[in-house]
Amino acid sequence: MLKIEGLAGLLLLVTLSPGPRSFAQANVVKPASPDVRFRVGRLLYSDDFRHGLANWTAEEEKAGKVEASHGVLDIDVPAGLTLWFRHKLQGPIIITYKATVIAAGGPNDDVTDLNCFWMATDPAHPNDILAGHRSGKFSDYNDLLTYYVGVGGRGNKTTRFRRYIGSKTVRPLRPQDDLSPGNLIVPNRTVTIQLVADGPLIQYYLNGGKLFEMVDPHPYTSGWFAIRTVHNHMRIQDLRIFRLLPAASR
Repeated sequence: MLKIEGLAGLLLLVTLSPGPRSFAQANVVKPASPDVRFRVGRLLYSDDFRHGLANWTAEEEKAGKVEASHGVLDIDVPAGLTLWFRHKLQGPIIITYKATVIAAGGPNDDVTDLNCFWMATDPAHPNDILAGHRSGKFSDYNDLLTYYVGVGGRGNKTTRFRRYIGSKTVRPLRPQDDLSPGNLIVPNRTVTIQLVADGPLIQYYLNGGKLFEMVDPHPYTSGWFAIRTVHNHMRIQDLRIFRLLPAASR
């Protein structure tokens, strides 16, 4: 079974509803906009991983360890894992977090996958991404409507962006969205990831550099976010989700 530690009842969460502002927001610094076409607005959600995993649900292919404490989400798993942020997101938004893929001689320190889904929905269960009861095996996610980026490392030489179309067998890949070989994981180096869903403008940034962009004529404007990996050990920090505003908005 998944090992969970921490005080799950204390959420470091800022929501759109009115009321007292969470103490999690006090130390949050709004990032600069990575693109002149939009600017970063208010904070919607924040998790600093000091108070457990109440914001997350894991779908794991084999038993592994996921712990959130002392400011770190530690993921150490022997097979496929998808860790869903439980709150449905409505664009336009930017999701930002830090990730470190660990190579320290551990049994799962394979440095192969630093992946994510965003704006994901399940056509069979459009109001609940968790209702599909997937096993954590990668092929279980083929029939989602979602954006996906997989950054590879070591034996996995692929770094790719895909727009899933809800098909169990077809996952379109544009030539410009296949960067392999190249742009691979550097073990033990912390990187900042930014995921943009701004209407038709979909982007993925790694350490401030834009790896992928799509102008989607039929964009996915709401859905769920997940961290995805396979046989890997990694650490996630400082999850922040902000509203995006038009560049000219005042």
